[in-house]
Amino acid sequence: MAESRLCVVDGTYELFRAFFGAPERKSPQGDEIGAAVSLGRSLRSLAKTGEFTHLAVAFDTVIESFRNDLFEGYKTGEGIEPRLLGQFELAERVTAALGFQVFSMREFEADDALASAALQFYDLPEVVEVVIASPDKDLTQCVRPGITTWDRMRDRRYDEAAVLEKMGVKPLLIPDYLALVGDSADGIPGVPRWGARSTSLVLSHFGHLEQIPRELEKWDIKVRGAKGLLAHLQENEEEVLLYRKLATLRDDVDLEVEFGEMFYNGPVESLIAQLNDELGVSL
Repeated sequence: MAESRLCVVDGTYELFRAFFGAPERKSPQGDEIGAAVSLGRSLRSLAKTGEFTHLAVAFDTVIESFRNDLFEGYKTGEGIEPRLLGQFELAERVTAALGFQVFSMREFEADDALASAALQFYDLPEVVEVVIASPDKDLTQCVRPGITTWDRMRDRRYDEAAVLEKMGVKPLLIPDYLALVGDSADGIPGVPRWGARSTSLVLSHFGHLEQIPRELEKWDIKVRGAKGLLAHLQENEEEVLLYRKLATLRDDVDLEVEFGEMFYNGPVESLIAQLNDELGVSL
């Protein structure tokens, strides 16, 4: 059986990165296309490395998700530059034309698709490696033997040891960590007084939120401001569990594809030619 290596890419992040890093470019019709074109060229370069046999890209086709129904303060598409927002549909078309499997997320987020793809396929007998191409810290919860995350911009891979070194907790505890510390990118406020250091110390010692003793005398570790930390945790018992739910990625999304459908066969030349003509560029 041939060995397979799957890379699933955070298309939303890559499009944002391209928008703020690539020069502006207009189509013959006057539409801004610079980010989508830059994204396409970046994905083509990724495919050309030949490192991966299977490739997929996930996009937040709709910025809002089921999490917005759970928490009013969760991130929305408000404030996104219209010239960027207007390129999402084009970015998906470019990605599909390049031969990548595209996951267009509506009810769920792109991160849920990435987590689902990684965790649903990594234990197939032919899969020897799954790489999640995203620097987002919430995706480090997916890391385990056979699954790493990859910050392409810095070319840094994160296995279990690297996640522990960076975040101070093991991958399994990342949702608990984000619930306490907060995640401004997603609109998760966290619990007052709980910073990165105190959170990593407490979770590494006790485990999940429910395992943290609610009696100070049972805290058999030295943590600065422990009394205040515990008081704030007790004052936010319901909120912190909601925050953890928001930070926990779904691994049960029906991606509606078989593993073999993600095999990379190269660009769809007819679609590339159509886009090149439409956009006035060479992808």
